[in-house]
Formats: sequence, C-alpha cells, structure tokens
Amino acid sequence: MQSLTTFFAALLTTVCLLLPHTGQAQDKGIRFAGVTWTGVTVKTQLAVKILETLGYKADNTILPLPLIYKSLEMGDMDVFLGNWMPSMKTVAGPFFERGTVTQLTANMPGAQYTLAVPTYVAQGGLKDFSDIAKFADKLDHKIYGIEPGNDGNKIIKSMIDNNDFGLGEFKLVETSEPIMLAEVKALTTKKKWVVFLGWAPHHMNDMIDMTYLTGSTDATFGANNGMATVYTNTRKGFTTEHTNITAFLNNYTFTIDMMNQIMTLMQENKELKHLEAALLWLKSHPETIAGWLENVTTKDGKPALPVVAEYIKNVKL
Repeated sequence: MQSLTTFFAALLTTVCLLLPHTGQAQDKGIRFAGVTWTGVTVKTQLAVKILETLGYKADNTILPLPLIYKSLEMGDMDVFLGNWMPSMKTVAGPFFERGTVTQLTANMPGAQYTLAVPTYVAQGGLKDFSDIAKFADKLDHKIYGIEPGNDGNKIIKSMIDNNDFGLGEFKLVETSEPIMLAEVKALTTKKKWVVFLGWAPHHMNDMIDMTYLTGSTDATFGANNGMATVYTNTRKGFTTEHTNITAFLNNYTFTIDMMNQIMTLMQENKELKHLEAALLWLKSHPETIAGWLENVTTKDGKPALPVVAEYIKNVKL
C-alpha cells in the first residue's frame, strides 16, 4: 500500500509540473480530463469534437482517476464526464465538500457498477456478495478489477482489507479495462469461475453472458445492487467563466440504450473508433443533436445547431 501511495504521489507531482496552470487556462481552451473506459471516452471525444466545430479549442487528457480530481481542484483541468456515483463517493466526495469540484449534471442515469460473474457461475450458486467466499477455491481467491487507482478497485481492496463478506484472503487483480475483459473472456471459454468488476452500459454485457451480484452495501457499491448515475463534473469557477459551454454540458446527456447502441457499432465494426461510432450513430439520430444544442451558440455567437448538423451530415466515415 505504501509503494502504491508513493507511486501516485510521484505521478501527481510529475503531472502537475507538465499540466498548464490556472493562469494559462484561457490559452489552453477547454480541457477535458478522461479515463480509458469506453463510455467515458465516447462522451469525451464527441464533446471535444462538438466544441471544436463551434469554434472552441478543446482537448482530452487521459489521467488516472485520483489525478483527475486533483487536477480539477488545482485548475489544471476543466471538465470530467465520468463521475460514477455512488461508487466514486470516496474519491470525489472530499472535492465536492471543499467546493473545488462541482457536480454539474447527471449525464447518464440508470447505469450499473458492481461485481459480476458469468451466468453459469450464478447458476452454480454464486449470486450474492455473501456467496463469494464460499467458492474461494474455485475462484482461485481472486477478484478481477481494472486500472490501479480506480474507485471500483478501491472498493474491492477495502472489502479485502476489512474482511467484508469474508474476503480477507482474496487478492485484487489490477490491470486495465481491455486486459481484464480479455482475461475474463478467456476464463469463460473454459467455464472457469471468476468474479470481476462489471458495469452497464458496456459491450461486455453482450460479449459475456454475465450476471450482476446482489447484496452490495452502502459501504461498497451501494445498497441498490450497484445502480449508478454518471455525472458531469467541472472545476470551481468554470460555469461562470464559460456560460455557453455550460449550457451545452447541461444538455449533453445520454441514455443507457443510446450508449449501448454506440458500443455495439464498435463491436460490429472493429475499425470504428470511439468518435467515429458516436458520429455514425448521430447521423441517424439528428434529434439528439438538436436537444444538446438548445440555447447554445458558436464561439462567435451564431446558432450552434446548423453548424454542428452540417458537420455531421458531411463527415465521411
């Protein structure tokens, strides 16, 4: 634990030296902080492209989750579109309480984020958090998470450290979203038993016949079996400095079905990147763009909708 803390402290120092500071914010445009999760990447890359089309300079910087909130607090980042609640309460909560980061709007209600198993494992008796320890040997005493520093990993590690649900002898396997999914998929092809961090929307729900576990608590993934809301966060002062972009961000919401459809496009055509899949989906759903751009203008004050609609119409995919 000490080595991991030291690692993040050193990484934070490096990032803070490399990132532009608040006094330079006007020169740097709109700075989105991102993570490698598929849904957040889709939302962030698309938001950057829409703002660029409206005449703004915008970019997306990928950071570990703890550094995202520190960077927002320090004024080195402006916007984060992946605040999953309640699971991120321990990570994001202190920043909300200090008022250095604002929870702006719910950009995707109805999500889910908790532990999951292949359905054949659930059928074998592992359906609830309280069942995991009963099958420790079949699970090789492992729970598969994603990247280090992720809030879900922290919850799993806390359960292990506190021996919650009898998990004291388990090990958290930390890798990344793609590696974790590849490992779980390989285990399922052999009908091996595995518990892993799962969420929806995500193409994993189509890729793996999976079942979400019941029995999580307020201290873990929430008492409602991991049901979650994803929020847009901004740094302190952003909404007053950028009222037009704030109007866009308040409108910029996704449904679970919408995100699932975009992810399915990526699965069906492996050559489609995140932004390309989102733009392809929008070509067939122009009403979504109209809602996002209501009461929004270009940087120079013209109506936003005609400009973005024309771009989407003409983009070649």
